[in-house]
Amino acid sequence: MMTEIPHPAEPEIISDIATSGSKDASEGFGRELRTWIRDIVFAALTAVLIVVFVVQPVKVEGTSMQPHLADQERIFVNKFVYHVSEIGRGDIVVFWYPKDPAKSFIKRVIGLPGETVKIDSGLVYVNGSPLAEPYVPGEYADSSYFGPAIVPPGSYFVLGDHRNSSNDSRNWGMVPVHNIFGKAVLRYWPISKFGLIE
Repeated sequence: MMTEIPHPAEPEIISDIATSGSKDASEGFGRELRTWIRDIVFAALTAVLIVVFVVQPVKVEGTSMQPHLADQERIFVNKFVYHVSEIGRGDIVVFWYPKDPAKSFIKRVIGLPGETVKIDSGLVYVNGSPLAEPYVPGEYADSSYFGPAIVPPGSYFVLGDHRNSSNDSRNWGMVPVHNIFGKAVLRYWPISKFGLIE
C-alpha cells in the first residue's frame, strides 16, 4: 500500500511570490521617484546658485548701446568673471550708476585706471593714441570734445556705443570698480539674435 506524501500548499507559495514581486516593484518605483525628486531639487538649487552668484538676467533699457544692444533686449550678465580676471578695454559692463546707486547702467569700458582719455571731434584717444572703435558706426558717432582726463586708480571711463545719445563718463565722470557688478556675456532675447556678446 502506497502512502501519499502531501505536496506543499502551492497556492500559498504562489501567493507569497506574487506579494513579494509586487512589494519589490513598489519599492523600485519608490526608489526611482526619490531619485527623480533628488535630481530635480539638485538641478533647481544649482540653477538658483548660478543666478545668485554667477549670472543674472538683465533687460536693456534705452538706446545708448545701439547698434550692438537694442532697447528691450534681454541679456545675461556674468557676475563672477571679475573675481578671477581683470576688467578689460572693450568689455560691456553693467554697473550701479555713481550718481544714483538705485539705477543700473550698461556701457563699454574705454579707459583703464591710470590712463589719459581725450575725445577730439568725436575721436577717442587713450594715452595720446587714437582708439580703433569698429563698434561705433558712422551714424552713431558724434563730434564732441572731452578732456584730457586721467582715470583714477580703481575707476574706469565708460562710453555708450551710440555716442550722440549716450549719458556716460563724459557727463558724470568715472565708474568706481566696486560699482561694476558684471560683464554682459550672452543675449538670449530675441531668439533670432541669441548669441555671445563681443
